[in-house]
Amino acid sequence: MTRGAFEIGGHAVEPGTRQTLHLPVSVLSDHTPVAMSVHVVHGRKPGPVMFVSASVHGDEVIGVEIVRRLLRSPAVKGLSGTLLAVPIVNAFGFMNHARYLPDRRDLNRCFPGSGRGSLASRLAHLFTTEIVRRSTCGIDLHSAAIHRTNLPQIRVSPTAPGAMELARAFGAPLVLVSRLREGSLRAAALALGVDVLLYEAGEGLRFDERAVRIGVVGILRVMKSLGMIGARGAPRLKTPSLISNDSTWVRSPAGGLMRTYKAEGERVHVGDLLGVVSDPFGEVEVEIVARTEGVIVGRSVLPIVNEGDGIFHIATLHPDASAAWGAVARPFVDHPLFDEDEIV
Repeated sequence: MTRGAFEIGGHAVEPGTRQTLHLPVSVLSDHTPVAMSVHVVHGRKPGPVMFVSASVHGDEVIGVEIVRRLLRSPAVKGLSGTLLAVPIVNAFGFMNHARYLPDRRDLNRCFPGSGRGSLASRLAHLFTTEIVRRSTCGIDLHSAAIHRTNLPQIRVSPTAPGAMELARAFGAPLVLVSRLREGSLRAAALALGVDVLLYEAGEGLRFDERAVRIGVVGILRVMKSLGMIGARGAPRLKTPSLISNDSTWVRSPAGGLMRTYKAEGERVHVGDLLGVVSDPFGEVEVEIVARTEGVIVGRSVLPIVNEGDGIFHIATLHPDASAAWGAVARPFVDHPLFDEDEIV
């Protein structure tokens, strides 16, 4: 049976070919057109349709590099199914090195959007209509907010057991369980029956080689688990992901200059010294002490802090990383996880 062409945005991509398409978004105030570009790899053999998106927040550039390397991977050449790669969803923010759109809206709070709404809502509607509705699953790539960094991690919803299976296949150091935020891409996709993983890693406006490599390999592992690429297309997972279903922020006890003694990925215990905040003269020093046990999954990299700033993000680890998904997720359906820029 001959496989048909993949149709998107009024274009048709034939089986066994790949093509970069430009979907019109808007026109700037100086009449410069703006488009959302998607690279379609349409395999000769049937299989799932998976999207990989990055830069929903314009200052999260690490995902753009992950997509670039993914598209250059030899494993993608013999693809079964279809890959939709969107390296820059929010072109407006990307060009301005900014998280938000020109209307100051957070795109990841505007899904599924509306064709007659605000600029952010229209862009969300375009992505939902052209990308999400054509997909069976997806991976959305993010990083921490500016002046913060995240341990490579996958975030999943407790109400999406299918996403957890994909998360286990991805193999990031940590899987963090939290309920979906209203207006997020993951929430809109799940309402359409599309499981989406959210990959968080690194820092805004910065590349992180380890985080990039983990992201590329993790995507290839998911594709292998779905039968989209062969067994040799991705390295075997040696260590299963740790699972966390709760996290807390340690806030600065004083304003001043901070010296940190712990980094992302380190295990901490109650009473451990995480850092010290001192005044510019060094006359007063206040210790930052861990009040919970877990692993540091995010932290501030800016030494200048105000009293109350969130500086260390600590995730509580589930005692059994191989526990059944229902046992892990069930008590945490209502547990929210805020973005870094929302907790400062």
